[in-house]
Amino acid sequence: MYDMPEEIQVRAEGPLRIITLNRPDALNAVNHGLHTGLARLWPRLSEDRRARAAVLTGSGRAFSAGGDFAYLDELRQDPELRAQTIAHGRDIVLGMARCRVPVVAAVNGPAVGLGCSLVALSDVVYMAETAYLADPHVQVGLVAADGGPLTWPLHTSLHLAKEYAFTGARIPAARAAEMGLANHVVADPLAEALACARQIAELPRQAVETTKRLLNLQLERAVLASLDFATTAEEQSFQTEDFRAILAKLTGGK
Repeated sequence: MYDMPEEIQVRAEGPLRIITLNRPDALNAVNHGLHTGLARLWPRLSEDRRARAAVLTGSGRAFSAGGDFAYLDELRQDPELRAQTIAHGRDIVLGMARCRVPVVAAVNGPAVGLGCSLVALSDVVYMAETAYLADPHVQVGLVAADGGPLTWPLHTSLHLAKEYAFTGARIPAARAAEMGLANHVVADPLAEALACARQIAELPRQAVETTKRLLNLQLERAVLASLDFATTAEEQSFQTEDFRAILAKLTGGK
């Protein structure tokens, strides 16, 4: 559905749309196809008048392992691709914030980097007991323009947001729920997310969608206050010697 790249599967189940990040052999790490698809996805979901709720999950063992290192190196070397990708990052954030359809995240495994951002921008979050969140942008020398730190201060304390944004440390599922970054920790997040989405889909449409918009106006205002600064800073960080050296180390100097 929605003419998505192979890295994203969208299927209909009545009024539900089940969205699956689909690079299981790479732990759903973000490459150009996945990133571009996510930028296009949310407006198309909003335009789908038969959709009443959506579930977002990952294929295989992970929700998303973050940025693919080869893709990050391409972004470092190619200014045009980097500009396009940073613009798409903005589209992903605002697209999710403005999407009329409630999105329930089924976090089946690690949600890192952009994966962590997708969780933060979802409306309800179910996490597997063994799953975790992490945003390691700073650890690799990047600014998290579309990362968890953009929205974490709305979910948790500023002190906690700073700690995990600076260090990139893993946030286990139980800790994430305790901090307000997830709603529930469960044995089967996909089953629970589907049940929640079905319940939402049966509620009065106008009331659900308007209530989501009402709540997300706060999110959108906060995002817009910092998004331009964040995207400019991220573009600059791709060009630093720190990022080049860290990426070379992670990729074995390739």
